[in-house]
Amino acid sequence: MKVILLKNVKGVGKEGEVVEVADGYGRNFLIPRGLAKEATEGNLADLKHKKKVEKKKQEKELKEAQDLKARMEKNVFEIKVKAGENGRLFGSVTSSDIAKALKKEGFNVDKRKIELKENIKELGMHKVDVKLHREVTATLKVKVVEA
Repeated sequence: MKVILLKNVKGVGKEGEVVEVADGYGRNFLIPRGLAKEATEGNLADLKHKKKVEKKKQEKELKEAQDLKARMEKNVFEIKVKAGENGRLFGSVTSSDIAKALKKEGFNVDKRKIELKENIKELGMHKVDVKLHREVTATLKVKVVEA
């Protein structure tokens, strides 16, 4: 019996796959529990349409992330902090501080997407990676200046 999986089923397949299973397993276990539905022509056409819509949505998200990356990389983001001798900061610049600086410039980015190996503790220019999409990472220029 051919079924379309509605959820991931261990040892059988992943969500959205069309798989061949034993008749009893399909009728008595998968279908009643909502894990699969029978692979009729209508259901297969519906699955094909859903995959097409999902692919368009993912392409749109990727394009938006690439456009955002291009706009962000043009700017230099300035963060003002208190500093002591030799350009050492009192405290440090965190991903939260960088997210606030981005927000001032009109870019709404979650602080968890900002990838800092360690907090910035010195004045000057620093490069910071921001994960905008699983395939798109922007490298920002952050200028830390004394307040």
